[in-house]
Amino acid sequence: NEVRTELAELINTAAGVEPQSITDDAQLDGDLGIDSLTLVEVVVAVEDRLGLALPRDGWARFRTVGDLVPYLAAA
Repeated sequence: NEVRTELAELINTAAGVEPQSITDDAQLDGDLGIDSLTLVEVVVAVEDRLGLALPRDGWARFRTVGDLVPYLAAA
């Protein structure tokens, strides 16, 4: 999936997470160590790369990489 690949690249760049660790069931905070500040960096990178404007108040509901992929694909 193209969105999943792009997201993995952006998470790798913003958070320094190894790509093989970025699976659909990987929890953003627990498994990948992405805190709220790093999540903002990921969001900005996603917006820049995909040309999207994403609402900041909705990002807290995403717990796993798999939660993000369909949202980004639909946006």
